Amino acid sequence: MSTRYERYRPTSYHHKMSIFWWVKRKPYMLFIIRELTSIFVAAYAIILIVKLNALKQGAEVWEALLVSLSGPFSVTVHIVVFIFVLFHSITWFKLAPTAMVVKIGKKKIPGSIIIAVNFMMWILLSGGIVWILLQ
Repeated sequence: MSTRYERYRPTSYHHKMSIFWWVKRKPYMLFIIRELTSIFVAAYAIILIVKLNALKQGAEVWEALLVSLSGPFSVTVHIVVFIFVLFHSITWFKLAPTAMVVKIGKKKIPGSIIIAVNFMMWILLSGGIVWILLQ
C-alpha cells in the first residue's frame, strides 16, 4: 500500500500584516525605537574602541583622530548618537522593574523605588566620572 503525499493547505485565513504595524500604537512604537537605539549604543562602543586604540598607538595618532573627529559632520553624529544613547538609557531604567524583581523577605520592592535608585546611581556615577576627569 503506497501513501500519497498531499500538500498541507491551511484552512484558516492569515491576515497579511504590514511591516510597519507597530507605528499605529504608541507603546509599540516606543518599544521599537528603544530597540533600534541599541544600534547607536553599538556605534558609540565602536567609536570608543577606536579612540582607545588610537590612544594606545601614541600621541600623533591620538591628535590625528581628534582632528578628524572635530569636523561638523562628526560633531553632529556624536550629538545624534548621544541623544539616542540617552533615550536608550532612560527607557531601560524605566523598564528595570519588569526585568528585575527585588524582594526583601516576602515583600516586593515597588518599581518606582527601583527606577529611582537606578537614576540616582546613574547621576552619582556620572558625577564621579566628571569629577575625576576635571581633577
